Amino acid sequence: MCGITGWASFHHDARTQAHVIETMTATLTPRGPDAGGVWIGERAAIGHRRLAVIDIEGGVQPMTDRPDEPALVLSYSGEVYNHHELRSRLQHLGHRFRTRSDTEVVLRAYAEWGESAVDQLEGMFAFAVWDERARRLVLVRDRLGVKPLFWAAVDGGLAFASEPKALFAHPEIRPRVDADGLREAYSLLFNTGPTLWSGVREVEPGGILVLDRDGIRERRYWQLEAGSHGDGREATVSRVHDLLSAAARSQLEADVPLCSLLSGGIDSTVLTALAADELRSREGPDARIRSYAVDYSDQASRFRGDVLRTGHDTPFATEAGAFIGTDHSTVVLDPRTLLDPEHRTAVVVARDSPIGVGDMDTSLYLLFGQIRQHSTVALSGEAADEVFGGYPWFHDPKALAAETFPWLLVTGDEAAMPLNPELDLRIGEFREDTYRSALAAVPHLDGESATEHRQRETQYVSLTRWLRQLLHRKDRLSMAQGLEVRVPYCDHRLVEYAFNTPWSLKSHDGREKSLLRAAGTGLAPESVLWRPKNHYPATHHPDYNRGLQDLARDALATEQVRALADETLIKPCLDTPPDRLEWGHRLRLERVVDLALWLDHHRPELAL
Repeated sequence: MCGITGWASFHHDARTQAHVIETMTATLTPRGPDAGGVWIGERAAIGHRRLAVIDIEGGVQPMTDRPDEPALVLSYSGEVYNHHELRSRLQHLGHRFRTRSDTEVVLRAYAEWGESAVDQLEGMFAFAVWDERARRLVLVRDRLGVKPLFWAAVDGGLAFASEPKALFAHPEIRPRVDADGLREAYSLLFNTGPTLWSGVREVEPGGILVLDRDGIRERRYWQLEAGSHGDGREATVSRVHDLLSAAARSQLEADVPLCSLLSGGIDSTVLTALAADELRSREGPDARIRSYAVDYSDQASRFRGDVLRTGHDTPFATEAGAFIGTDHSTVVLDPRTLLDPEHRTAVVVARDSPIGVGDMDTSLYLLFGQIRQHSTVALSGEAADEVFGGYPWFHDPKALAAETFPWLLVTGDEAAMPLNPELDLRIGEFREDTYRSALAAVPHLDGESATEHRQRETQYVSLTRWLRQLLHRKDRLSMAQGLEVRVPYCDHRLVEYAFNTPWSLKSHDGREKSLLRAAGTGLAPESVLWRPKNHYPATHHPDYNRGLQDLARDALATEQVRALADETLIKPCLDTPPDRLEWGHRLRLERVVDLALWLDHHRPELAL
C-alpha cells in the first residue's frame, strides 16, 4: 500500500520542476513511510511513497519497464491478489521479471495488454502509467473504489494523487471550495466524481482515465450489472462460503506482520475465523492470528442504545476471539485522549475534509496507531452490510417506500452540519435531483418484480454511494498511520454474486444477512451469529460530551465558522446537559469542531 502522485503536461517541460514533484510526493509520506522516489521526463513527472508489504527489497517505485530509456513508468498503490497466476501467464508470453513484487506484474501486464490489463487484475488498487513513447498517461482505479485516486486539470494536462493534499502542492492547483463543493460535502449523498474541492475530481470506481494529445477520456471497465440467479438456497450458501473463503485466503499474503479487526459482529468474526483457519493450514495447528477491537473507558456501565447501536461490543469480541483462537487485544480509549486537539487535527488532515463522524473517526485513527506498533496489514469486515443487506433500511418498509437515499432516514438533518441558511445551497433540491439520477443508473432484470427491483435499488445505492464514504474513511485513517487495511468483502466476484441473489434468499431466515449467517455457521459463536446489527461504537462518557461542547463553543468564536454554521440550531446542543446529549445533536457539535480544525489547517479559499 502506498501513495502515488504526479502530472503530465504537453505545454511544459517537467524536467524543470523537480522540486514540485518532490514536494507533492512528500505530502504522502504517512501513506508510504518506508521509501519514496520520483521519475521525471520531458512531459511527465511521477512520484511514489512506499509502504513495503510484498517483496521488501524489490518493489521499489516508480517502476520502469527497463533501466535505460524506459517506455513505461508505473506508480502503483494497493494489492493485486492474483499476481502469482498473472506472473506465470506473462512468463509464458515471454516476459522476464526482475522482482517478485505484484507491482512488476501490473507493469508487465500493461506492457502486454495495455488498458485491458485491468480486466485481469483482482484486488484493490489505484495506479498511473506513463507511456513515454505514446506520450499517454493512464489512471486506473479498482472496481469498488477501495483505493482513492484524485485528479485536477493543469495547463496542458492533469495532475493526480492518492489524496487532494498532494494536488495542492502543485502551483496551479489551489484548495478552493465553492457552493457546489459544500453541497457535495454536506448533502451526505456521496457522489462519485465531484469532490468538496473545486476542480478536483475522483477517478470513478471501476474507471480508467486517459490523457494524451487528443485530451482527456474517461470510461468504466466495470460496474454492477443485473443477472439471473439459478442456484437454490443450499447451493447459494455454499457458493457464498466458497467466494468469501477464496477472498480471505488470497488476501493473507504479506512479507510483514498481519492481523484482523475483530469487533464481535458477524462480519469480522466470520472473516477472522476463515483467515485463522487458513493460517493454521499453512503454518501448523499452533498458528494464531492477532485480532484487535476498540472500546471506551466506562463503556460497560455507561452504554445506552441509539439508532445505530444495540449493544456493547467488547464481550462479543472477547468471546469470538476465544472461540476462533486469536491473540486478541482491546484498545481502550478515554475522553481526554479522544478530545486531544492533536489527535483531532490529525484526523481532519488525513481526511482533507471537514466531514466525519467525530469520536468514531478519532478512535479509529488511534486504534490503527496502536495496531501499527505490531502489524502492517489488517483484515477488515467492511462492506458485508452492503453486500448481504445488513442495514435496517433493507428491512424497514418505511425506508423502502421513501423516495430518498435510505441512510438519510437514519442520519437525518439533525445529524448533518447545520449550515448557515444565508448560503442558500438548496440541498433539498440537490438531493432530489441526485436521487433520481442514482435510480436511473440501477440495472434492470427482465421479469423482476417491483418489490425485488426496489431491493435492488436499495442495495445498488448502498454499494455505490454509502460504501464509498466508509471505504474513504478506512483508507485515509489507516494510511495516515502507515497501516494497510484489506477488505475481502469487496471482492468483486462476491459482490456480483450477492447483488444478483434474490432477496428471498438474502433474508431466508427472516433476519438481516441470512446468507452470511448460513455461510458462517460453525465459524462463530451462536451469540455472535444471531447478534443484531451494531454499528461502530461511540463513547457514552459525559466527560467526552462536556469537552466536546467546550470545543464547539471555541469553534463558534471564530468568524469563519460563524459564517458557515447556523448558531440557532447549534445552541440547543450546547445547552443540553452532557449526560443527556443525544447522538444526532452530538454529531452536530462534532461537525462544528471539525469545520474549525479544517479551516485552520487547510485555509481553503471560500468562493461562496
